[in-house]
Amino acid sequence: MISDTRLPRDHKIDMVKTAAIWSVVLCHVAAAPFSGGVVGTTSWYSAVLWTSLAHACVPLFFMASGALLLKPEKELTLKKLYTHNLPRILIALFFWAFCYKLVYLKLMDSLTLPDVMDAVKHLLLFHHEEHFYYLHITILAYAALPITRLIARYADKRLMEYALALWFLLGILYPTVRTFWPFTLLSGVPVQWRMNMTYASIGYMLLGYYLSIYHSRPNCGISALVLLSGFLLTFWGTCLRSYTAGRPDDHFLEGMGVFVFLVALGMWSLCQTVPLSKSGRKLVGFLSRASFCIYLTHIFFLQAFARWGLRAVNGPVLLTVPLISGLIICCCCVVYTALFGVSFIRWWLI
Repeated sequence: MISDTRLPRDHKIDMVKTAAIWSVVLCHVAAAPFSGGVVGTTSWYSAVLWTSLAHACVPLFFMASGALLLKPEKELTLKKLYTHNLPRILIALFFWAFCYKLVYLKLMDSLTLPDVMDAVKHLLLFHHEEHFYYLHITILAYAALPITRLIARYADKRLMEYALALWFLLGILYPTVRTFWPFTLLSGVPVQWRMNMTYASIGYMLLGYYLSIYHSRPNCGISALVLLSGFLLTFWGTCLRSYTAGRPDDHFLEGMGVFVFLVALGMWSLCQTVPLSKSGRKLVGFLSRASFCIYLTHIFFLQAFARWGLRAVNGPVLLTVPLISGLIICCCCVVYTALFGVSFIRWWLI
C-alpha cells in the first residue's frame, strides 16, 4: 500500500489500489450477512455476490506492490528496507493494533492497568485485529524483496513464466483442490508441497511485476471475460459448497484460490484499460495514497456504525453493502486528510 513518491505516479497502479481498497471495505461490510446469514436467502445471495468480487483485494494489493517495488530502477537497498520500509509497517501495525485494543477495553469498561498490560502482551505476540493479517504477511514479503528483486532484474520472460507457473501450481491450484478427491487421499510429504498463504503471497508480487512489464496493454474484452468467469465460478462454487455443508463455506473465497485468482487477474487487467480524465486521475491518486490509512482505520467506523444500528443486514444487502462501504471510505478519507498534515504521522502511521 506504500507508494514511491520519488518516481512519477503510475495512474494504472493507482486504479488497482483504489479497486483493492474498495474491495477491502466491501469484503468486511459483507462479512456479517455472509457468515451470519441463512444460506439460500436473498440477503445471503447478495452477500455472496459482493464477497465474490471483493475477496480479490489482498492479491490486488500484493500485485500493485510487486509492480512498484520490483522495478529495477527503484532504489531499494538493504539499509533502506530495514530502516524505512519495514519499520514503517511495524510501527503502523503496532500503533493501530494498540489503538484497537484500547478502544475494545474502553467499550468493555476494562481499561485498567492489568488489562492494558495483558493487551500489550498480546500485542507483542502479534494477536492483533483480524484484518491486520495482511500486514503480518507483508512483513515477510518485504523481507524477501532483496531476493525477488534479483529474480525480477535478471530473469528473462521464460524463466519468469516458469517461476509463476510453479507458484500457481503449488500456491494457487493445489490449495484449491486439496479438499477434493483424490487429493484428500494424499498424506505425508506430498501434503506439504502446498504453499501456505503467507509464502504464496510473494508470488502475487512477481505476477504484478510480470504483468506490468510484459502485458501492460491487455485486451479489454478478454480482461472482462476473465473477471466474469472468475466471479461466476467463485459465486456458484461458494453457493454449492455452502448448500452441501448446510452453512456458509468460504473455501472458494480464499485469496490463494484459483477462482479469486481469476477475479484478481481480471480486475488488474481492466484497471490497465480504464481511461481516466484529469479529475479521475486526481481522485484515484488520492484514494491510492489514502489506501493505507483507510485499511488501518476502517474497522473503527464499521464497528461504530454497527453499534449505532447501521448494519448491512438492516436493509437490502445488495444496496446496503456498497452504501455503507462508501460511507466508511468517506470517513476514513476525512481522517487521512486530517492526519496528513503531521509529518511524523504521514510518514510512519498512515
